[in-house]
Amino acid sequence: KAGRHVIPELTKKGHQVLNLDLVDFPNSNGSDVFTLKTDLTDSGQVFNALTTHFDYSEYEGPSVPHAPDVVIHFAAYARNMLVPDNECFKGNVLSTYNVIEAACKLGVRKIVVASSETTYGVCFSQGDVDYHAFPLEEDYDVDPMDTYALSKLCGERTARTFARRYGVDIYALRIGNVIEPHEYERDFGAYVNEPMTRKRNAWSYIDARDLGQICDLCISKDGLGFQVFNATNDTITTKIPTEDFLKQNQPNTPITRKMGEWEAPLSNRKIREVLGFREEHDWRKYYKP
Repeated sequence: KAGRHVIPELTKKGHQVLNLDLVDFPNSNGSDVFTLKTDLTDSGQVFNALTTHFDYSEYEGPSVPHAPDVVIHFAAYARNMLVPDNECFKGNVLSTYNVIEAACKLGVRKIVVASSETTYGVCFSQGDVDYHAFPLEEDYDVDPMDTYALSKLCGERTARTFARRYGVDIYALRIGNVIEPHEYERDFGAYVNEPMTRKRNAWSYIDARDLGQICDLCISKDGLGFQVFNATNDTITTKIPTEDFLKQNQPNTPITRKMGEWEAPLSNRKIREVLGFREEHDWRKYYKP
C-alpha cells in the first residue's frame, strides 16, 4: 500500500528506483519502474537482486551493475491474519535480515526499513489496552503482544546490530496508519466523528505521499547511524485539541510533557526536528469536520 505512493514520490525527486517484489509495480500513475521478481526470504536472490540492472536500457552502458546507493525495505506481510502467525514472523524477520545483511556486505551506506505503529503495544493487543503515556515517542518502552509487531521489533534490532557492525546509517520508520488520497473522503468521517475507533492507531496517521517525502529526507540525511523515527503526520484526528481529548478519553494515561495544541499522540517531533519533515497533506485539507 505505501509503496504505490512512495515510489512515485521518490521518482519525482529524481531518484532512480528498482522495485523488488513478487508482483509488478502498478505504473498507472505515470511512474516507469521496473520490477525484479524477488523472494526476499531467499538470501541468494537478495544478494543477486542488489547487484542487477535497474532496467533493460542499462545493458547499453559501459559497466556491469553494482550495488545501489540506498536500499529502502518496505516489503512484508502488512499485518496479522494474512498468513499464520509463524509464517508472518518468519517472512518479515528473515526478509529484513536478508536485505540488511546483503546491503551492508555489498557496501550500501544508507538503509531505510519499515517498522510500525503496532510496536507501541495497543494496535493488535487483546482487549481494550491503554498506552503507558502520551505522547508516544521513540524512547517509549515498546511491549506489543502480537506477532506482527514482534517481527517489526526484531527488524529494528537487526538494523541496530548491522549499523553498529558496519558503521552505516540504518533508519527504522515506525510508520503510522497509511492513508491513500482516496481514503480521506471514504473513511475520515468515521474517524473524526467516532474517535474511539481510532484508539488502536493512537488517533494518528501518515499520508502515503508524505511518507514518500520522509523517505527522501532519510536519503538526504547522512551520519546518524541507527535511528528510529515515528513516521506520522502532525495532527490528531479529532475535533478537539489533543490534551483536552486525551484527558477526557484516556484519564488513566499520563501526559509526560506539554503537547502542541493539535499534536498527534503518535508524535513526529523527532522527524521534524532531525530530518526537517514538513507535512504537505494535513487531513483537514481533504475532510472538513
